[in-house]
Amino acid sequence: MKEEHGTIDRGDGVALAWRRLSGRGPGVVFLGGFNSDMTGSKAEFLAGWCEARGTPFLRFDYSGHGASGGRFVDGTIGRWAEDAARVVAALTDGPQVLVGSSMGGWIALLLARRMAIRALVGIAPAPDFTEDLMWAGFTPEQRATIERDGVWHRPSAYGDPYPITRALIEDGRNHLLLRAPIALDVSVRILQGQQDPDVPWRHALRIAEAVTGGDVRVHLIKHGDHRLSRPQDLALLGETLAPLLREDGR
Repeated sequence: MKEEHGTIDRGDGVALAWRRLSGRGPGVVFLGGFNSDMTGSKAEFLAGWCEARGTPFLRFDYSGHGASGGRFVDGTIGRWAEDAARVVAALTDGPQVLVGSSMGGWIALLLARRMAIRALVGIAPAPDFTEDLMWAGFTPEQRATIERDGVWHRPSAYGDPYPITRALIEDGRNHLLLRAPIALDVSVRILQGQQDPDVPWRHALRIAEAVTGGDVRVHLIKHGDHRLSRPQDLALLGETLAPLLREDGR
């Protein structure tokens, strides 16, 4: 199978870049994390995994990420969720299995509230991270900088410091999910490293408790980090995904 690629206009002149594999049966959509892109190790693994099985696969970059247009500093959870909804609606057919990594797990849960999906896999999923994993842990000085200047550049273990804007924090509060039950009655799988410095493993348990459906499983990986991109982590992702694409679910 040859991977197609292109862009979709978001409606305001911002082009959203995507890549897609055609195939048979239910498809997989990968939703990347905060300040990541569709060429990361998990997305590349899924592309190869789906290609080998003839499974449709879609990946894309949110605005301000990777090959898409727009500025990262202008992004918010709501805006990126709209990006995702536009791309999925335009380029998939029928309910998909959403695979969301970190922030992509939050986006996946937001999409599941507005469209039919087949199943959801979260890789260190981080719903509500702007409030619970960022703002709650910021110092008074960091909060004051954001409120005064509209942005604070947070150091990152994965590269250059990146901007945390007041708009990101404030918009995130409009999309919080873990304050109430999450009405979702499809299979949900969560892969979570217990050595994750960014998303505490107990966050995964909060998600599992909030989801109302009965088919929710959390796989804790004792020595796993946030990225979960080691060979054994990627193999586990494939093993987790395979049953969700079969008609009998086994």
